[in-house]
Amino acid sequence: MRKIFLIIAVVLTIISVIFSLLPLDTLALAPIGMALLFIFLAFKKSDVVQRKFTKILFIVTYICGLVVLGKTFLIKDKVAVDTKFEQQKVESKKEDLTDLEGLEGLE
Repeated sequence: MRKIFLIIAVVLTIISVIFSLLPLDTLALAPIGMALLFIFLAFKKSDVVQRKFTKILFIVTYICGLVVLGKTFLIKDKVAVDTKFEQQKVESKKEDLTDLEGLEGLE
């Protein structure tokens, strides 16, 4: 049973590392939480001399969790206004109006 828990914990830890590096925001917390659960179960099933690997997995998963929480709360997304695009929209509307006025004058 310990080996099954370790395999699942390792897979979830790898997924947690990948998700924490990608810009998925808090979606990465799901595999991190599941990884912590399976690591804890593997830790409880292990003997005292076999717990070194599970401790390493704990550390990696905690770091992933801290990275995700840090990116969520410390880094703010800012939306910049594109003034050139807004100016082009206004100019395009003016050109369209002059084109329509020119078409009305032909009738």
